[in-house]
Amino acid sequence: MITKRDVGVALAAATFSLGAVAFAQASKPALIGPSVYPWEEMKPHDTDVGTYAQVMRGPTTTLDELELHVTTLNPGTSSHAPHTHPNEELVIIREGTVEVLSDGEWKRVGPGGVVFNASNSSHALRNVGAGKAVYHVINWKSAPPAGC
Repeated sequence: MITKRDVGVALAAATFSLGAVAFAQASKPALIGPSVYPWEEMKPHDTDVGTYAQVMRGPTTTLDELELHVTTLNPGTSSHAPHTHPNEELVIIREGTVEVLSDGEWKRVGPGGVVFNASNSSHALRNVGAGKAVYHVINWKSAPPAGC
């Protein structure tokens, strides 16, 4: 026999569950859809080594996160020490001359060059030119395959 207490406990549990689902859905950022980002509308902010402009960051229909930023490095500076991360990224050199750590070797890259940083590979980038170096970083994260 179902008692009033049983009904009360069930209602409280259902209310809590619905609230948790609503909170989870409300805290998820909106999907990035078709978008245009004019160069002149990007708002870079100063860093210790140059400037940084976040272009986009959020989930898409097929990715947990798509992130794009533009970095400008002053001559003789590095964006960061060599590091790794599980996500993959592309770096597209817009202007200047840089050296990138890729597969354990420093390699020189100029305007139009593209660098692929594989998952968990040690990588770094430094400006070795006389002027500023500008590059775009495209970074993505996808859900791990089922069963992992």
